[in-house]
Amino acid sequence: MRSSFESMADIRVWARAMRHLRKRDAKLAKLVSKYGMIRHEWGPPNPYEAIVDAFIYQQISGKAAESISNKFKALYGGRLPAPKEFLKTSEKRVKGSGISPQKYSYIKDLCERLVNGELDLDGLAKLPDEEVIAILDDVRGIGRWTAEMFLMFSLRRVDVFPMDDLGIQNGFRKVYGLKGRPNRDRMLATSARWAPYRSIASLYLWRSQD
Repeated sequence: MRSSFESMADIRVWARAMRHLRKRDAKLAKLVSKYGMIRHEWGPPNPYEAIVDAFIYQQISGKAAESISNKFKALYGGRLPAPKEFLKTSEKRVKGSGISPQKYSYIKDLCERLVNGELDLDGLAKLPDEEVIAILDDVRGIGRWTAEMFLMFSLRRVDVFPMDDLGIQNGFRKVYGLKGRPNRDRMLATSARWAPYRSIASLYLWRSQD
């Protein structure tokens, strides 16, 4: 179910989450005490821009992705193109900015769905998490991980646990003193104690590796 809170940016949410996590998980309580309220960067509030950014940053370093993003935006005066604008741009010109053929196909599929009315990104904010994931999973280039990142950093949902994320797995292994990669059953059982603040717990797992 969707959280009733507005976003993870709400200080009241963080205060409640920190109290909850300290009470429910002694291991995680140490991270909460160490880091307090974690300052973090949000994705673009516009869902279309958030997904295009996610495509560009997939599977490459942040520095490389930032360079490609800047070159891509430079084609449109320093901003991301509207869907119709992108579809009118030649494939050769887009790829010339550093967008790979695969990522070009992802952005094109997204834009076509938006232009023909098949996809309503603005309506996603009203839907439960799993329904958002199911809708986005149908778009080329979007899997569960990308949809979960969208839920956390664009829609700012507070109870998402992206357990297939390598950083989450490494953080979990470190915090709980495991020798190998944690299995899904162990992660699910542990994360159940964090609900309804699993997104915030995830931020602590990521931060634990700093």
